[in-house]
Amino acid sequence: MRKKIVAGNWKMNTLPAEGVELAKGVAAGRNEVCDCVTMIVCPPFTHIHSVVESLKRSNVEVGAQDCATEVKGAYTGEVSAEMIAALGCKYVILGHSERRQYYGETSETLNKKMSRAYENGLTPIYCVGENLEEREAERHFEVCKSQIEEVVYNLTEEQFGNLVIAYEPVWAIGTGKTATAEQAEEIHAYIREVLRAKFGAAAEECPILYGGSCKPSNAAEIFSKENVDGGLIGGAALKAEDFLAICKAF
Repeated sequence: MRKKIVAGNWKMNTLPAEGVELAKGVAAGRNEVCDCVTMIVCPPFTHIHSVVESLKRSNVEVGAQDCATEVKGAYTGEVSAEMIAALGCKYVILGHSERRQYYGETSETLNKKMSRAYENGLTPIYCVGENLEEREAERHFEVCKSQIEEVVYNLTEEQFGNLVIAYEPVWAIGTGKTATAEQAEEIHAYIREVLRAKFGAAAEECPILYGGSCKPSNAAEIFSKENVDGGLIGGAALKAEDFLAICKAF
């Protein structure tokens, strides 16, 4: 049975003290959520350490929102995968649509970041998804396929066994629009088919998360679909009660 995962991407929100309070609020409700669900919070770099410390006695994991392409050196402002791992992170989000859109991240960039993540024992949460123009042109299958083939297909079988995919309909991020449960299932099933073409039966074990205006009111319907294994949550992850409600949707 595939892992069930709910990961909260806090993006550029919360100050350190606020982040610790939010993490404590999530941890306080952890016992109300099925043990079968892996819960992850991904705070800004500035308070990863504080959040890790506040969650030490909980069963809530911590991830980072990105990592550098390089190992170390003269890269002002960058944060390496080794630094993130040293702080206690177990996961790292890579290829988020905002990184692709605002910072020009390409498959070449992401292949390097994936390598750095695996070298440091981090599990990548690799994001794929189409924008509104691509969806309206019915290119969403093509876009997701290329984003997988250009990066995930370069992984070894062992690396692939430690990967999480997150499908993000870019047109539904922060817009209030949400893919229907049927649309989510359709594209998740297609992504699994693309993974199966390269990795065979191992594709059945790869968790595929839905990301795109997932909230307490629609999580249960989306998560009920066969190929939807959880969510990468944005805005709703900034309130402990909302995040916990989504986690309880399984």
